[in-house]
Amino acid sequence: MRRLTVLHDPDCGLCRQLTAWLRGQHQLVPLEFLAVAGPAARARYPGLDHDASLGEITVVADTGEVWRGAPAFVACLWALSGHRALAGRLATPAGLPLARAAAFAAARYRSATGAGRAVPDVQGSSGTARPGGAGSACDSGTCVVPG
Repeated sequence: MRRLTVLHDPDCGLCRQLTAWLRGQHQLVPLEFLAVAGPAARARYPGLDHDASLGEITVVADTGEVWRGAPAFVACLWALSGHRALAGRLATPAGLPLARAAAFAAARYRSATGAGRAVPDVQGSSGTARPGGAGSACDSGTCVVPG
């Protein structure tokens, strides 16, 4: 694996902060950032479910692997020299629930702040509601985090 592409939402404040933090870290595996569901991401990854990627962090390796949610966050940490050991701990059966909780909290924050919605006719937006918005399986206050 020589590169990871992080699909991020440039309209989400939390996503921008995470992207800036990742860019500022020493990377053992280079991270590239593409706007989620934008023209470049859709052209590069035509087989990817871009609407699903709108609701949670998605990482694509140059070898073809795709991770969403907690496993994607762990993949990002694995690419960083200062956090590879933490990624190894979070990837274990004991650590993955913590990574899932962090990914779930981020998704809920995005939903609560309106970042969990696409805006019709905006470049990079599908124009459909993103997962986690009103009418989703999370309305009851509990969600199932994939992975």
